[in-house]
Amino acid sequence: MAFDQPSARLEHYPITFFAVGMGTLGLTLAVHAAEQAYDLGAHLSGWVLSGSVVILALVSLGYLAKALRHPDAVRGEWNHPVRIAFFPAMSISVLLLAAALIDRAPVLANWIWMVGAAMQGALALSVIAAWIGHRSFAPLHISPAWFIPAVGNVIVPLAGAPLGHIDLSWMFFSAGVLFWVVLLTLVINRLMFHDPLPGRLVPTLVILIAPPAVAFISWVRLTGGLDAFGHILISLAYVFALIVLTQVPKFRQLPFSLAWWALSFPLAALSSASFLYARLAGSDAHRVLGLFLLVLLATIVGALIGRTVLAMARGEICRPE
Repeated sequence: MAFDQPSARLEHYPITFFAVGMGTLGLTLAVHAAEQAYDLGAHLSGWVLSGSVVILALVSLGYLAKALRHPDAVRGEWNHPVRIAFFPAMSISVLLLAAALIDRAPVLANWIWMVGAAMQGALALSVIAAWIGHRSFAPLHISPAWFIPAVGNVIVPLAGAPLGHIDLSWMFFSAGVLFWVVLLTLVINRLMFHDPLPGRLVPTLVILIAPPAVAFISWVRLTGGLDAFGHILISLAYVFALIVLTQVPKFRQLPFSLAWWALSFPLAALSSASFLYARLAGSDAHRVLGLFLLVLLATIVGALIGRTVLAMARGEICRPE
């Protein structure tokens, strides 16, 4: 069967497409954080949310069609040592949607959060079970993408805490922070003492920023204020941002792939965290930094959407690797 036929293209529809949903919903939350920081109405974030919901729906329908028509291909991705880490991107997208809807439709947000939390728990446990089971993983299989299941856990309190699900939010947060520390050790070891990341995975280095940035926001929502641990978390987010900045020259030489969407959500998390810190600490510097990151994020997301559409039109995506 030719790879440009619809069925063949669907068979190779990658789980990494859900990074698009994470990125656009992250942009929604960052825009809303900016509106709060500058005392603006929630009009722009409403429009961004609408577009993000449409994108997430299209991505979800595409992967559902793949699961129905090509279940073996889905199992193949689950058995892939790198792509397995992207499956919780599905539940993360649902949890981000719940967080984006809290102020607009709290009842709907609550139902969506419960679905997302159940998905995240099931997927995180399944991925961890695969990691520590009898499957063969090598150090070269490790990449910053392995943070995705851990990030999903610390995202749960974003909507869970305001909605009143305190105990579950603490449990997910605790698990997320624990596995972030464990995986950080493994990822740093892999980056320092083994062969460089394959070119396709180099953009996932930006994911290093996401766990402490999201954990900072969740910590504030769980504790209700800014304390020493909160300072540590947001400081670590900035430290990892500076580390990633040293690797930016490598990005210029890379061809486009869906892995480039790994840039979007971590920047969104850092922008939102900066706006939140600005409001809590009364820091104009962090407010300006948050705005700079938001402008950069919006530029990157716009470019990624355009490049993704172009790649799909050229048949560069949904092909066998």
